[in-house]
Amino acid sequence: MSHQNLLGPEPTLLPADGADADARAALQSGADLREAARRSPASSYAWALLAEQALSETGDPVAAYAFARTGYHRGLDALRRAGWRGQGPVPADHEPNQGFLRALLALHEAAEAIGEDDEAERCAQFLRDSGTSADEVSGLR
Repeated sequence: MSHQNLLGPEPTLLPADGADADARAALQSGADLREAARRSPASSYAWALLAEQALSETGDPVAAYAFARTGYHRGLDALRRAGWRGQGPVPADHEPNQGFLRALLALHEAAEAIGEDDEAERCAQFLRDSGTSADEVSGLR
């Protein structure tokens, strides 16, 4: 699929060899989620998975919020290093972008769960502005 956008900035594609790849490798080698986050603290993917787990398995939206916010900020750092200037597509079909997008969706969900409605709406708008949706990102889980 082509990500060319003739009316705006080019899509931001995070590098395949970034922190999320390190976290995925740690998980594939048998590390648990917390160990993967310790080994690769810059990984949005590890933090997103921790947030999703806190939302779905432990029912702890406060922990989910903290995990998701960490993943979101680590992802913003990575996007900026990749040339993102605060707007434009962040394609969900590019696997290295998925950790950031999952952290953003988890932040939206955790913010909703704790009544932080303004942030929940900002996150939902950010997903839309990135050229994706909560449904598309949820499908990556």
